[in-house]
Amino acid sequence: MLLWPGAGSAADHPSLVALAEAVEGSGRVVERVDFPYRLAGRRAPDRAPVLMASVRAEVAARCDRLGVGPSEVVVGGRSMGGRICSMVAAGADGEPPLGVAGVVLLAYPLHPPGRPDRLRTDHLGDLRVPTLFVSGDRDPFGTPEELAAAQALVAGPVTSVTLPGARHELARVDDAVAAAVVDWLGPVSR
Repeated sequence: MLLWPGAGSAADHPSLVALAEAVEGSGRVVERVDFPYRLAGRRAPDRAPVLMASVRAEVAARCDRLGVGPSEVVVGGRSMGGRICSMVAAGADGEPPLGVAGVVLLAYPLHPPGRPDRLRTDHLGDLRVPTLFVSGDRDPFGTPEELAAAQALVAGPVTSVTLPGARHELARVDDAVAAAVVDWLGPVSR
């Protein structure tokens, strides 16, 4: 599993660390990955094409290093990190869809807060791999009802977990997020 952070954080964000530890505890290899702008010390994210290219490059490099193919890898992350992974898995970058095993979307940023008219759903109809959405029911980036409508666009199987009382940051619910992801991944096949 490869995990990317949201726009305002890095791969060492405590929630990504907690998730990685929980998933590793279930017998899987997990790597947390920073986007190039973070590695360069910048705070502002690059444009989507640059971010998508970096996801493709990281997946390819890590697959080569681990001796696996993309179909054995789950990608995802928090907010923007998950969104960019879903775009690459859908082929929104103009390349063939990245044939990963699945996508994990934590606090998917469906639209900017207060701007439900600016949906980030254009690629969802081309997302054909199993996809997990984990969101709070008080997330200003998308209500549970808005997310349900967006999830219906996904061409592949969708699992949705809504955490009561949680906002976009998913603060203080690391255990629930980790449990949802580990449950969705299922048992490790040997």
